[in-house]
Amino acid sequence: MKEPKSLFLTENSLGIVTDLYQLTMAAGYFEQHKQDSATFELSVRHLPKNRSYLIAAGLEQALHYLTHIKFSADTIQYLRQLPIFNHVSHKFFEYLKNFTFSGTVHALPEGTIVFAEEPILRVTAPIIESQIVETYLLSAINFQTSIATKASRVVYAAKGREVIDFGTRRAHGPQAGVLAARASFIGGCNGTSNVFAAYELGIPAVGTIAHSWVMAFEDEQDSFRKFHEIFPDNTILLIDTYDTLAGARHAALIGKKLKCVRIDSGDLLKLSREVRKILDAEGLPHVKIVASGDLNEERIDDLLQNGSPIDSFGVGTEMVTSKDAPALGGIYKLVEREHDGETIPMMKFSEDKLTYPCRKQVYRAADKNGNFMGDVIGLEGETIHGIPLLIPVMKEGKICYDLPTIHEIQGAATDNLARLAEPFKRLKDAKTYPVIKSKGLEAKRQEVEKLLRNINVT
Repeated sequence: MKEPKSLFLTENSLGIVTDLYQLTMAAGYFEQHKQDSATFELSVRHLPKNRSYLIAAGLEQALHYLTHIKFSADTIQYLRQLPIFNHVSHKFFEYLKNFTFSGTVHALPEGTIVFAEEPILRVTAPIIESQIVETYLLSAINFQTSIATKASRVVYAAKGREVIDFGTRRAHGPQAGVLAARASFIGGCNGTSNVFAAYELGIPAVGTIAHSWVMAFEDEQDSFRKFHEIFPDNTILLIDTYDTLAGARHAALIGKKLKCVRIDSGDLLKLSREVRKILDAEGLPHVKIVASGDLNEERIDDLLQNGSPIDSFGVGTEMVTSKDAPALGGIYKLVEREHDGETIPMMKFSEDKLTYPCRKQVYRAADKNGNFMGDVIGLEGETIHGIPLLIPVMKEGKICYDLPTIHEIQGAATDNLARLAEPFKRLKDAKTYPVIKSKGLEAKRQEVEKLLRNINVT
């Protein structure tokens, strides 16, 4: 009988968690004896709809991959038998057997605000290595950056009220749920319902009861009483199973030790006001109201703008899938290659998908109070006013960066957002943050494009 598979990633599988074309190109480079160094940069060509910034996230998982990637004997045997590799020499598979990543990586620290076309990560390595790692790096950075950004918008809308990640069950698979919990915390959430993420990351685990608990007892009041007996110091009750207002009155019978009530359906504005009245009338002004149920930043903003007394928000589907902008168009493009000791700038100039050549740096200017004023994308080493944002995180295959804790990353994101002026982070009609290309970079682009057109187009 066939054993079921989890399809969860293991270190033995990391080498083939990629697109096939990365490995066919790698084989091609190997057979052609292309071992020269190549530099690729990962960036986002355009900001998604309703996004005026991004929060860089996923670097730690990218670095874990780069330091652990390998090809097991079983995966190499699998590749050998694929028809596309029929004419590839056995020496390539011997190469894979001993594969390790030996390159150098520069990156934006997680929690850094980033804008369109700005490099988030830069890889310099023998071209086979830098090619093989493309797919995984894009996946790691794209997903968490997308979710961290979405979470930051939700937290912004909550105006200081608690936001909890409730999205694991609606994430695109269990692994995505864990990564979304991490990214949501980076974006400013206070905790997660995902126990594994809380365990691994050391962030608050938050949970209450579901409607099934209430329905498992003879009546609602009895279910509340029984829950309180077991969890007397953390009694949070879901009150909308049958009738929200009746549920609030039943919950109030718990008395002073009642901590919170949660509303998961209905007209949250109207119900939260009525529930607040019931709790206050029973002498329970300290009891907080938690809201959940298909919430997003726009709905939260609307609730609070209209005076809802909700104290805390549990946000699930909309946040962990970034439902309004579910895909981040990250790209990973060759910007330099070396040949016979010479560095050769590279770019593409296909319609609507132009890229800029050479290793780049992002320089961010700030005023005397530390508030961000604008960015310049320039050549690495170019003399430009501003703080260079890309830092070395890996050298010759070894991490050379003191990895921050998840709380430090969240703090960095919070600080970055505080230093971004209000008009640039509004939920609607946000202004475009000023990002320009340096004169040196523009001149280099024109020079390289002219050269490549002469070689490839004429």
